Amino acid sequence: MKDFIIIGAGQAGLSMAYHLKQQNRDFLVVDANAEAGAPWLKRWDSLKLFTPSEFNNLPGLAFPHKKGHYASKYEVADYLKQYVNTFNIPIAFNEKITALKKEGNHFTLNSKDNVFKAKNVVVSTGPFHTPFTPPCHLKVADDIVQIHSEHYKNPKQLQEGDTLVVGAGDSGVQILQEVSKTNRKVYFSGTTDIATLPQEILGKTLWWWFKNIGFLTASKHSWVGKKLINGRQPVIGTDVKALFKKQNVHCVGRTLDANKESIVFEKETISSIKNIVWATGFKPNFNWIEGEQLDAKNYPKNYRGVSETKGLYYLGLPWLHTRGSATLGGVKNDAKYLSNYILKTEAITETASKNIKKKQLITV
Repeated sequence: MKDFIIIGAGQAGLSMAYHLKQQNRDFLVVDANAEAGAPWLKRWDSLKLFTPSEFNNLPGLAFPHKKGHYASKYEVADYLKQYVNTFNIPIAFNEKITALKKEGNHFTLNSKDNVFKAKNVVVSTGPFHTPFTPPCHLKVADDIVQIHSEHYKNPKQLQEGDTLVVGAGDSGVQILQEVSKTNRKVYFSGTTDIATLPQEILGKTLWWWFKNIGFLTASKHSWVGKKLINGRQPVIGTDVKALFKKQNVHCVGRTLDANKESIVFEKETISSIKNIVWATGFKPNFNWIEGEQLDAKNYPKNYRGVSETKGLYYLGLPWLHTRGSATLGGVKNDAKYLSNYILKTEAITETASKNIKKKQLITV
């Protein structure tokens, strides 16, 4: 029986582990992967962070690269491993939690081979769980290579011939840019009305401006936060207009349907496509948590990570409190708040318990 179990050894879980370590709490981190940083290593090879090094720090340890450096996925993974070693964080790897439920005053967590128990649980599994691919992908011919962005590494995975990239987010645009450099014909499916921002403005990084304007600290309940949540997420660091003007890039609108080799788009139907990269995002999955209440977006109902179930907490969700809640450098603020909240709650509970005992003694 642990005081705390943290599910997930990513940036959110490790940030929470740091604070529990500082409080000398009896805790354990459980993670489905074989090592810290593994989810980063699974992403495409050329991936780089949009945030410079000075905005990537977890609590207690600076990101080990010079100011203004945009880290690769390998550098992020190395940093997370260093973090675990620096603070000697206890982690049980290869333990994917498949069921979590509250039993009386504690929680039971089940993996394939083990059962864990804890008085409190912090779910830090992040927002990206189940890859989403439009249903029409089932109608595509078997000889067309289909890869979700979760499994895309580089153009070497693709066979010769025309390639389709679906998705107008950061992943879709970055992958489109990389594939277009192979000089094959590349079709882009998605809106072309994409807001873009450069990584630097007037000699300052974009994130410097975000911080000083207040975009990074505005809560989701503020006027600014609501505007940011409801607005379209801009693509950062890619000149999308120039990309769409490349001779071998063709924008075809939304993907509507498929019939074997024929892929139907808003603008035309194409039968020459040999590869499809689906950069169509992910769906959250918290169905393994028994009895948990979900909101309209299928995320657990909570306030700043405090759920409606006593002793159950969340970290690393998009807009848990601010825009930075699910980012490498922003999650530490939520972890600090949550650890302080837990300390205060326990102190109040302990004081109330002592007062009850005093009253009982006076009565006797």
